[in-house]
Amino acid sequence: MTVNPGSAGWYLRRLSRMGPRELGGRVADTVRRRRWRSAPPVAPSLTGARFTAVLPAGTLASVAPDAAKRLVAEADRLMAGRVEYFGTVRGDLADPDWSYDPKTGRRAPWGYAFDVPYRDEDAIGDVKQIWELSRHQYLTVLAAAYAVTGDERYAERVAGHLRSWWTSNAPLRGVHWVSGIELGIRLLSWVWIRRLLDGWPGAAALFEDNPAALKQIWHHQRWLAAFPSRGSSANNHAVAEAAGQLAASCAFGWFPDSAQWRDDALRSLDRHLRANTFLSGLNRELATEYHGLVLELGLAALAEADAAGVPVPATVRLVLLRMTDALAAVVDDRLRPPRQGDADDGHGLVVDGPDTDRWASLLATGDAVFGSLPWWPEVTGTDVRTPLLAALVRPYGKDGAGGSVSRPAARPAHFADAGLTVLRGPGGIWCRCDGGPHGFLSIAAHAHADALSVEVRHDGVDVLADPGTYCYHGQPGWRRYFRSTLGHNTLELDGTDQSVSGGPFLWTRHARSRVPAVDVSDAGVSRWCAEHDGYRGSVHRRRVELTAASRELRVVDEVSGPRRTVRLAFHLGPAVSADLSGSRAVLTWSRDGEERSAVLDLPGELSWRAHRGETDPPLGWYSPGFGRKEPATTLVGTGVTDGARGFTTVLGFRG
Repeated sequence: MTVNPGSAGWYLRRLSRMGPRELGGRVADTVRRRRWRSAPPVAPSLTGARFTAVLPAGTLASVAPDAAKRLVAEADRLMAGRVEYFGTVRGDLADPDWSYDPKTGRRAPWGYAFDVPYRDEDAIGDVKQIWELSRHQYLTVLAAAYAVTGDERYAERVAGHLRSWWTSNAPLRGVHWVSGIELGIRLLSWVWIRRLLDGWPGAAALFEDNPAALKQIWHHQRWLAAFPSRGSSANNHAVAEAAGQLAASCAFGWFPDSAQWRDDALRSLDRHLRANTFLSGLNRELATEYHGLVLELGLAALAEADAAGVPVPATVRLVLLRMTDALAAVVDDRLRPPRQGDADDGHGLVVDGPDTDRWASLLATGDAVFGSLPWWPEVTGTDVRTPLLAALVRPYGKDGAGGSVSRPAARPAHFADAGLTVLRGPGGIWCRCDGGPHGFLSIAAHAHADALSVEVRHDGVDVLADPGTYCYHGQPGWRRYFRSTLGHNTLELDGTDQSVSGGPFLWTRHARSRVPAVDVSDAGVSRWCAEHDGYRGSVHRRRVELTAASRELRVVDEVSGPRRTVRLAFHLGPAVSADLSGSRAVLTWSRDGEERSAVLDLPGELSWRAHRGETDPPLGWYSPGFGRKEPATTLVGTGVTDGARGFTTVLGFRG
């Protein structure tokens, strides 16, 4: 069934996941939107504004030469007028059409913002393609290139594009005034653009002496104050809104309401960082890229508050510290985190070229701000963002918040509250086991039906892979596949998902998982066991055992309850080839020019078949990033359950 997120049925399902308080808030939002249609808020007149939130002297000199070189190379590519977003190249970057979607060729309609049907791809195109350019993160890259080179070409391009955007996107008109996360991230970009252009003679005329800029900055903040993400939607969007509002009210604190906006945003940031994060430090959405996004946003917001001398609650720093330690704990030997849940390539603050490792950069910033621990993995790369943020953030232990905080003495392997366990073996064997909650809040917007799935890598190479996300809107068949149970390394019963979807970002029934046993204390053998109740009348239990000496991973699946049809899927990474014979698959791949291999002995009770790049229905795909997919081999075993025995899979690494 194709789910139209604008249909009456979808709205009814969405309403069913809201509580009374959220419903009341949304009714108030609707009333305000109607009032603003005829009587929009009016920005105050302002003169004499000055920008003082500059980088400390000497900061730019601390940027590593190779990081600066990568930055300038990316800036030059942007100056050439071409950019790629989500697998689609647009060639109009020299003079952008801000409402144009290059993927579909459609333009978003003009009009009152809250009338724009942004979820309807037939009406406006792919909204993420349209929104991404207007986050202005490519402009922060150009502004950073100006800051490290002094080349005014970059600054002039930034100024031209900002003036164009401000002229083309009047407050409350068009698609760019629909979503709070977009306004929040855009404000954060503008703060950093102004900071990085501070040495340019035209910076003041572009921002604080420009009535159009002042009007836009005020309306963005007024919008965020009026329409916060609420209740079941208070996920990473709420953090982005608070971070952008806090950054702007600190750095652009020129308006009568700036102090109130700042105080409200700081309280909101504190509340939502805590709400979005387990005590273990992992993000509650259980979608790793959103862990990265929230951490980036939180660090950037902290930097603004510290730069402005605004006292920050100790809990803000504590959550960001725990998130950083958790990230350091779960990455593999190549600093790649799990591929869990949704991923849309969203970033909080971009001042580096795409060749800079995002996760290494976050760990480097964490080291600079909080200090690394002895068990942290080594970070050898460089980036531009770390020295810039570190120059603004007060050292964690010097404000009274960090002295008594207990941090892990050894590398954590089991995060009980998030249900995530990492088993590690010799030679870079890394296995993530999923026994956690089905996403965050009542709609679990960014969750996948992946309970009890495993993800296995060898020296950073995906062997048993999480296929990823690929898309959000406009392609419902692909959206369903990439977040389905069959689309993960777990077991499906009766051809249905463990959890019930009500739309692209809505789950109406959530599988409940629990982890009754974990033992990661023995370096020789580590064990994990979990189960879930997503299939009514049956319980799926999975046991995973990693033996270091034999470099062997054993997975045993058991299903209690009545006899049911079963499909057990194992998705191989795109670099892995498989030679399947009966129930044995020989896997081969290469790493740094060296050939590697493994043997996958599959349950003989099932009938096995290899699938690759199939489209009707989709099966055998891997998405390396949002909007991109490539064929990969998926091994699927079909049969029936038998309560008297389990299905045993053994993955043995050679060499």
